[in-house]
Amino acid sequence: MKIYLSIALSLCGFVTVAQEIKVDTTKANDLKDVVVTGQYGPQTLRNSVYNIRTITAERIKLRAATNVQQVLNTELGFRFSNDLTLGTTDIQLMGMTGRNVKILLDGIPMADRSDTRESLNQIDINTIERIEIVEGPMSVVYGADALAGVINIITKNPAKSLLNLSARVQEESAGNEYEALSGKGNHIQNFSASWKNSHWSALAGFTHNDFGGWNLASKTATISEVAAVTNRWKPKEQYLGNTKIGYRNNNFSIWYRLDGLKEDIDVRNGLNPNTYKGLLQTYTTHRYTQQLQSEYKISNKLQLSAIAGYTNLERATRTVIHDFTNNTEEFSTGAGEQDIAKFNTTNFRATAIYSLNQLVSFQPGFEYNRDAASGQRIKGSPVINDYAAFITAEIKLGNGVNIRPGLRFIKNSIYDAPPVIPSLNAKFILSQNLDLRLAYAKGFRSPALRELYYDFVDASHKILGNPDLKAEESNSFNGSLVWSAIHHTDVELRSTLTGFYNLVNNRIDFATSPTDNTVTTLVNISRYKTTGGTLDNVFTYKKNLQASLGISYIGRYSGFSGDNNIEIPEFVWATEINSNIIYTFPKIRGSVSLFYKYTGSLPSYQLSTENSINTIKLTKIGDFHTADIMLNKNLFRSITVNAGIKNLLNVTQLTNTSTVTGGAHSSGGAVPYSYGRSYVLGLSYNLDVL
Repeated sequence: MKIYLSIALSLCGFVTVAQEIKVDTTKANDLKDVVVTGQYGPQTLRNSVYNIRTITAERIKLRAATNVQQVLNTELGFRFSNDLTLGTTDIQLMGMTGRNVKILLDGIPMADRSDTRESLNQIDINTIERIEIVEGPMSVVYGADALAGVINIITKNPAKSLLNLSARVQEESAGNEYEALSGKGNHIQNFSASWKNSHWSALAGFTHNDFGGWNLASKTATISEVAAVTNRWKPKEQYLGNTKIGYRNNNFSIWYRLDGLKEDIDVRNGLNPNTYKGLLQTYTTHRYTQQLQSEYKISNKLQLSAIAGYTNLERATRTVIHDFTNNTEEFSTGAGEQDIAKFNTTNFRATAIYSLNQLVSFQPGFEYNRDAASGQRIKGSPVINDYAAFITAEIKLGNGVNIRPGLRFIKNSIYDAPPVIPSLNAKFILSQNLDLRLAYAKGFRSPALRELYYDFVDASHKILGNPDLKAEESNSFNGSLVWSAIHHTDVELRSTLTGFYNLVNNRIDFATSPTDNTVTTLVNISRYKTTGGTLDNVFTYKKNLQASLGISYIGRYSGFSGDNNIEIPEFVWATEINSNIIYTFPKIRGSVSLFYKYTGSLPSYQLSTENSINTIKLTKIGDFHTADIMLNKNLFRSITVNAGIKNLLNVTQLTNTSTVTGGAHSSGGAVPYSYGRSYVLGLSYNLDVL
């Protein structure tokens, strides 16, 4: 038996990248270019008919990320919005909101309580092997919520060694606030273990994330003092656990995974100076996701796979009135101040891959999804069942053309879905270095339970569900042109030019009630459009230098064009520029990394009333620059020091020219972005027993 011992001082832990690769799909030593999302089998980026972006475990490690948002915040096309009242964050991708982005964990859809994708930051960052991002509608393959694209979080497999043990500790300030190990700042601890032999494998991990909040008012601050400052970040504590057990024998494999989360968010609403009493709230989330996946290769022509998943999600609100004169507490009776909302989802997906010959393959499949909810804020105990059958084909016309048509047939228990949803993807190899991809897809998304029946009412929100919503339908077109070249194995350059156009009918969005401007509800908008393009360049030199430079220009439908007598443009546009640079010093076993993004101002038109006259006004959320810089140094072959600065330019909030107030989602005032410049240092320990 051989024992290898290593210690790494890092921000994001030690992540092993492993992927079993078929001989006929890619080179076994080129793991970074292998993708699986939407594929018939693991294959290289170039062989995929989809334009896919990947973020590897190594990149996540260098980012020193504590959640997925910190990994994606410098990627082109991504924007995030923070709700500091609830302590949640939502995502936008290519001009579409989070409800149109499918979040997958190893192919299983993530469940969310509200219309925001808060689940994205409830995934253990230490378990991630890589992230695959497919832009554009994937409704034929992945169903509802995939109008804007898919983010597939792929978790680690057990290490290749017989036994692996690892631990990680990371300390990070929140702006200029910090207390060692607990309290102010961000504190993360992780422990994981994996075991593997010729047939069986198992892993287990536990992570504790403790964020002490930022810019908090004292516990005895008055209600007016608390309300005077809007950019306060609430303390959040997460306990995350996971386990994975697998069996593989020749052409058969099966594995089971369990992920669990307990999250507490603390809220201080301020002290009444007359009574010395104040409201203290705790939002507690419990999430359990189970999945069972299996594959069986019957022959070289036929392979079967099945996925079954079950998620149980509970979000509890507990509010007490604390008497600071004698430190006693009693439950409050205000609207929404005591509540438990329960959601559970069941997913089943079975597919077959049949190769007629080397040029033609088919993938038929069946999918079943069940969503159920209950709670004080939910009307009744609604259930939505969604059944779908789909089939895609991959047709290779010689060595230069690959066409993938697809059809999806849907039966929804509440809505009359379109009889069939089509898609067509095509890849053309124009030359040895140049590829062209073109795609069209029709999308369909039925309203979720949270949009139909969930009434969210508390001191800061009054959002009512709308059971009369119509389903969303979309038509989307996108294309990409990829040029890549390798010179003498030392220099590699890859440039990707993309363009897209999305037209959404009956888009679901928030609107203020016409009878009560304090009430926000969900309505159907007759049409919504996004369009734009990106140019992304990646340069590698002798594997010592990796640099990227990208730009995107995205237009969003103004919402008023053609509906009034005022001449305004149909689209409002926003620019993004990003650059990631990683330079490695082989002689000293170290590296320096810079992750940068410029996010341009986000314009929009809003209806306002001045002197009893309705006018349309152009408003903007201000532009900003964000950058992270990290230093990595390996010592004595077993220790890696990784320290750095996040949010180097100290952006905390964004300017906002909107003056619209009222309703649950007021758009007036400055927009919170971050808790400021942070300093990070971590330690991880890794032991391999072969």
